[in-house]
Amino acid sequence: MTVAFLSGTRRRATAAVAIVGAGLLTLSACEKPTPVATLTIGSESVNTEAACYNDGKPLAKDVYDACMKETGKTLEVDPDLPLRIGVDPAIAENGWVLGVEGSLSNEAEESKKTYQSVNSRAFFPPGGQDKLRLQIVEVKDQQPVGVWQFQLKKQG
Repeated sequence: MTVAFLSGTRRRATAAVAIVGAGLLTLSACEKPTPVATLTIGSESVNTEAACYNDGKPLAKDVYDACMKETGKTLEVDPDLPLRIGVDPAIAENGWVLGVEGSLSNEAEESKKTYQSVNSRAFFPPGGQDKLRLQIVEVKDQQPVGVWQFQLKKQG
């Protein structure tokens, strides 16, 4: 009785095809990364992907409300330095607004810029709190489609 074996080259080729196939299957199960938002003060920066994101479609109200209560990465803030905000062009294309402590101001102006600098002292008035949650909310047709969370902590 004769038993047929694969040659060494064929075994390696078969193994390589199996590994590539398994890798592609694994990649197809991964979620696509969300756009990134970055906060910078002085030489310190933090960036994050969205806490909630619906790939350009409006977030359900309960999802949005829960997301606005989350806390993100922390950045220590010197109130004498400007806070620089950078967003991925995909966020700027739709437009975005800033939220503080989970609320959007009625006067909040929608920005379509990828970069904006704001006075960080406005977040920490004398006698006020030493830390707060800051949100970047991507909006499309006046509906939230993504939320990026940060926590600002006053230095000192």
